[in-house]
Amino acid sequence: MLPNDAIPSVSHATFDEADRAWMARALELAEHARDAEGEVPVGAVVVLDGVAVGEGWNRNITLNDPTAHAEIQALRAAGETLSNYRFPGATLYVTLEPCAMCAMAMVHARIARVVFGATDPKTGAAGSVFDTLVSPRHNHRVEVAGGLEAEAAGDLLRRFFRERR
Repeated sequence: MLPNDAIPSVSHATFDEADRAWMARALELAEHARDAEGEVPVGAVVVLDGVAVGEGWNRNITLNDPTAHAEIQALRAAGETLSNYRFPGATLYVTLEPCAMCAMAMVHARIARVVFGATDPKTGAAGSVFDTLVSPRHNHRVEVAGGLEAEAAGDLLRRFFRERR
């Protein structure tokens, strides 16, 4: 995992108690992915006006679906809850920096802000490898704040892969 100062697009904003509580929920969902389904432990929550409108965890293996990342699952659930495909003003909390696919889904959904835990130095699209969420080429940009509970999220992933080897 990279230090936050190595990620140019990530804000160094302080996180409030609500951010911490929602990331705690995302971590619970990541643990559920690992424990209940043997999935890579990543969890995500879409929050709008202080209410969770969508939750998800990695389900790629379970569903035999390469698009079943935690963020996509949470966005799909939010769409059902809100009867809409766009969520202006929403924040998506996720335990791992989003990949390019998930980042573009957030752009299309008009997510206002993403808060992530651990960085992904191989496929991260929130500043580690790509700056997809803040690219001026898009008609919508997502505010990015990374590093919240990075140690806990990174430890979950490291332990998971260590046990698989």
